[in-house]
Amino acid sequence: MQSARRKEELAVISGMNQKTERFGLLLKEEEINELVTYRNDSLKQFRRFEWGTGMLEKLIYTFCDSQYINQQNYLESLERLQDIFYKFKNATLDRMTDDEVLTFMKEQYETVCFGSLDYLEDTCLEVYAEAVRKGHKGYTASGGRGEYSEFDEARRWDSELYQQVLKELFWE
Repeated sequence: MQSARRKEELAVISGMNQKTERFGLLLKEEEINELVTYRNDSLKQFRRFEWGTGMLEKLIYTFCDSQYINQQNYLESLERLQDIFYKFKNATLDRMTDDEVLTFMKEQYETVCFGSLDYLEDTCLEVYAEAVRKGHKGYTASGGRGEYSEFDEARRWDSELYQQVLKELFWE
């Protein structure tokens, strides 16, 4: 039984190569084996259980078009993203669906984190998970989109402020 499940997982992930190759991302057979093994280890580490092939297929599909993932960091990024996903699910007390979590993670990874998995895990995840634990439910209406800015404590680039400072420096 275990062998049949593993074969199914490997086949599903292998099939994802057809979708990801247009982004220059392919997993070799040994990398697929490593990724599935890593997934199972991650599930144990975070004390999670999934039916079937779980969320790995969705994770690959969600992140395959990322501007920050390339062939050189593909496997490592997927492994790390799995851990972040399971950690986030636990930290939000499973209040968010898998799709809401993936949407939130991808949006922050591409915008706020600029491809930093550390910032995604240690800052965005922590800040937003705390809000969810305290009762925030905006993700249900938004599907996880546009949610972080309300809780983000870091100052971001502000074009108007930049223009104002330039005027003050050079014209006043």
